[in-house]
Amino acid sequence: MIFSSGKGKIKHDPNIWDAGSEKCIRRMKIISLSLENFRNYASCELEFAGGMNVLCGKNGAGKTNILESLYLMSLFTSPRTTKDKELVKFGAEYARVRLAIEKKFRRHTLAMQIEANGKKKVLVDGIPVKRAAELIGILGVVFFSPDEMKLVKETPAERRRFLDVGLSQQQKTYFIALSRYNKVLKQKNNLLKEAFKNSSADDILSVWDTQLAEYGSVIIERRRRYVAELDALASAAHGEISGGREILRLGYETPMSTEGRDALRAELFSKLEQSREKDKQLGFCTVGPHRDDISIEINGLDGRKFASQGQQRTIALAMKLGEVGIYEKESGEKPVLLLDDVLSELDEDRRRTLIKLTAGAQSFITCTEFDMADEAERIVKVDAGRAEAVK
Repeated sequence: MIFSSGKGKIKHDPNIWDAGSEKCIRRMKIISLSLENFRNYASCELEFAGGMNVLCGKNGAGKTNILESLYLMSLFTSPRTTKDKELVKFGAEYARVRLAIEKKFRRHTLAMQIEANGKKKVLVDGIPVKRAAELIGILGVVFFSPDEMKLVKETPAERRRFLDVGLSQQQKTYFIALSRYNKVLKQKNNLLKEAFKNSSADDILSVWDTQLAEYGSVIIERRRRYVAELDALASAAHGEISGGREILRLGYETPMSTEGRDALRAELFSKLEQSREKDKQLGFCTVGPHRDDISIEINGLDGRKFASQGQQRTIALAMKLGEVGIYEKESGEKPVLLLDDVLSELDEDRRRTLIKLTAGAQSFITCTEFDMADEAERIVKVDAGRAEAVK
């Protein structure tokens, strides 16, 4: 695993032997990247090392844009914008991103073209892909950024997004259930705003509540299981980062009390019916997994309210490392790690600990100054939309 109980040293090998699980953990790798008219890049061709890749340059040079392109090819969406047309270089008709990756000892090519109007076309090994669900899960990434470090104090929506990204990469059935849930929820909310003007609103709402209960029970069940695993792994990582001085505990917060898919479906449908009149008054749905949260306790206190800035960073790092550990456990592969200007946010001890805990995975680290050149396998100098490997 990325962080272990100390059973042997972690080596920088493509395949890592996990003594605890007695299995060989493979390293997922991005071999090369090609960009055309993407953000501030007119053209860019890069090959990467299997270990630590460092992108070094001034602020605004385009380092984050490279990480964004890698994330885009994993999750079909940008971590920075919901408007795909913003990815196209100003004045260009389209943007193109192409990756060569290695997954379970097999090579694949992933290609995407984004039109100036935001429309996307995707090819996997030369075959057109029409749905996001067909792309998600091929390339696994975990993204660390200064915004991710705000995970603790931000709104519940950010913590739900954290769960959704982690689960969607591992389970296509979760991604499909989440997509369908959100689509039905949007339709229901639109009707709730006009419910008193529509005589058949209750009949329609009942149909949608049935669907929300169906998809929502899947989401809640999977999230509960995920957070239980996350609690154990993030607590272990937090202990290493903090030197064992603090105890971190995570839980899944939901008003649902039952266990099992059928019982959850029935309970959720009942609560949706009970809240219908209130929801009509408010104009939106107040019950369901779109309202749930992750509880965060640090030494018995609610970390969302009382954690200091330093504690927030440590907790967020531990949660992201827990995400890495779960991906590794479920897939048998280490995901690709994207660290966007995270090291500058940490003190020296935490920086060194993070580098140690992520050893064995392919990583991409952006920075303005880098003082660990000996540890980097590849250093890429980035300057005003140009990128060149210098090591």
